[in-house]
Amino acid sequence: MTIQRPSLERMHELAGENHFAIRSDEEKSYVALFDRILELYDLLDDGLAAAEANAPQRDAGYRPSADENFCNAFVRKLSIKGASHGPLAGRRIAIKDNISLAGVPMTCGSAVISFTPTDDATIVTRMLDAGAEIVGIVNMDNLAFSGAGDTSAYGPTRNPHDEARLAGGSSGGSAAALLSGEVDITIGGDQAGSIRIPASWCGVVGLKPTYGLVPYSGILGYDLTFDHTGPMARKARDVATTLAVIAGKDAEDPRQRDAALPNDVTPLTLEHLRGLRIGILTEGFCSAGHEADVDQTVRRAAENLATLGATVSEISFPGHLKAGPIVWGVFAEGVTATFQGNGHGYHWDGAYNPALADAFGSGIEQRGNNMPLQAKFNLMLGTYMRQTYHGKFYAYAQNLRRELRGGYDRLLESVDVLLMPTTPMKAHMHNPNQTPEELVLAGWNMVANTAPFNMTGHPALSVPCGMSEGLPVGMMLVGKKFDDQKLLAIADAYQRTFDNG
Repeated sequence: MTIQRPSLERMHELAGENHFAIRSDEEKSYVALFDRILELYDLLDDGLAAAEANAPQRDAGYRPSADENFCNAFVRKLSIKGASHGPLAGRRIAIKDNISLAGVPMTCGSAVISFTPTDDATIVTRMLDAGAEIVGIVNMDNLAFSGAGDTSAYGPTRNPHDEARLAGGSSGGSAAALLSGEVDITIGGDQAGSIRIPASWCGVVGLKPTYGLVPYSGILGYDLTFDHTGPMARKARDVATTLAVIAGKDAEDPRQRDAALPNDVTPLTLEHLRGLRIGILTEGFCSAGHEADVDQTVRRAAENLATLGATVSEISFPGHLKAGPIVWGVFAEGVTATFQGNGHGYHWDGAYNPALADAFGSGIEQRGNNMPLQAKFNLMLGTYMRQTYHGKFYAYAQNLRRELRGGYDRLLESVDVLLMPTTPMKAHMHNPNQTPEELVLAGWNMVANTAPFNMTGHPALSVPCGMSEGLPVGMMLVGKKFDDQKLLAIADAYQRTFDNG
């Protein structure tokens, strides 16, 4: 196939977009240069067509009807079986709708992206090799731009404990599906709390791993500096087993720069918590919009951990309350750059997906009006800040991440684990009559405790710690870098002693 050559008019437009002009005596030179160099792109295009022809053939499953779609948690049901044995043998796994599963459509919960991957994400390959069966693609907020669970193009994901309420987001389907009886383990994604929020609201365990521990290759993300993917299950021990399978080095993922990345993430078991120091983070309570029963339930859970032998004390870090500007300063321009870079961006060494870049870029270009309001606002904000202030505030916020990370690191020298509510409130009621402003703000009003740790990269785990008014409450545990399995061992000890379902 031949790459389309730009017209002379388009060349003048391109020059203007890059703040210069083409003189009339330069026009022939530019035409010749484009033709000469694009001949090389023709060769690239021939190679791309050959690569795409090698896509595996799989049964892509089907979109379930409403009466067989528990809480509207599923986008597709299917069956792709892995090895006959391994640590995940016999385990039914569902993956979020932004994770590549070769031969199965991926839509990111949107009417914008239309893409069928030709390769499995690295974590999918690892789970299948460990004996898992992939049984579903699960619902998510539209392009992952909300924490509430109500913006998917497939409709809201309902809360299993009260279907008048929402499951949370953006990985709402990953949490709700776990209570369907059809799924044992799920995979979610987390850029500001999108694993932990629905885990809290649905009453399951959800881990945002240490940044870089689990490879993100083959997963549509937001920003290479704070993308995370991780496992969810009803029990911490299942999350721990899955983490041990999917964690580890992957040459295709540029997020794994840390030379200290462990080779062994074997699940841990703690018979008691003696000697463990837990710090109740004062600033993690009484957040804006908080519900008193949530704070009370989490504090009672901390007291329960003390009965298992842990030393529990109050600890303070005022910087926790100042994380919001850092989050927004990085998030708005970083996500905008990724979207305007066709879902990939530039300047990183790893595995790119040409077909996904084309599908993402053309989808936004042709169906941008179908993006959710949150995405549209973010793109406007990120573009405005970049064009008006030339990336100054993005750079400043990125630098401030080191100070925020250092503040938590200092706390974690005096305690082993930080403890706080995962979200300030229980699950939102579904309200389809919200104004646009209300919809956007309600999708972001629960991230005060979750989003800071996307910026710092610390492992953070939500574990159900009680019920209030018939709804689950989540307790969040945060640890030192690569202490993921220690967090899960604490959660497992808690669940074995204080079973909250």
